[in-house]
Amino acid sequence: MRQSVDPAKATEYPANIQAILKRQAPCSAWLNQALLEVDAETGFAKIAYELGEAHFNRFGALHGGAIACVMDDVLAVAAGLVLQWGEIAPTLEMKVSYLSQGAAGRHIAEARVIKRGRQINFLEATLANESGKLIAASTATIMISAMKKV
Repeated sequence: MRQSVDPAKATEYPANIQAILKRQAPCSAWLNQALLEVDAETGFAKIAYELGEAHFNRFGALHGGAIACVMDDVLAVAAGLVLQWGEIAPTLEMKVSYLSQGAAGRHIAEARVIKRGRQINFLEATLANESGKLIAASTATIMISAMKKV
């Protein structure tokens, strides 16, 4: 069941969401990530990103690498929703299709697990500006593995 994310209720969410709310990754902070909705049963995540000049290319539009970074971020959150404690989900491959030029402002990314396997999951994601214009679409394959102590 989809639920809105309220940081004040962090203990009510899956482990990966609790971890994000406790200490956001530096890259996610750079993207100004704000969790909006999650569904642990289906592996769905909806996240807002406030993108601006730090994310631009030299022509004043969103840099393709910054968009790919957003896609990897939202896909990782969705992938983490279906894991068990002690598992990680490294990305095996990711494809990004750039559909429209992006500008500064609030953007909404959604990702979902499309196919779950024993060790391999397939996901898809979209990124749109706040008015709903589709900026990019992405697919990814992730591998479920045990977290190793370093």
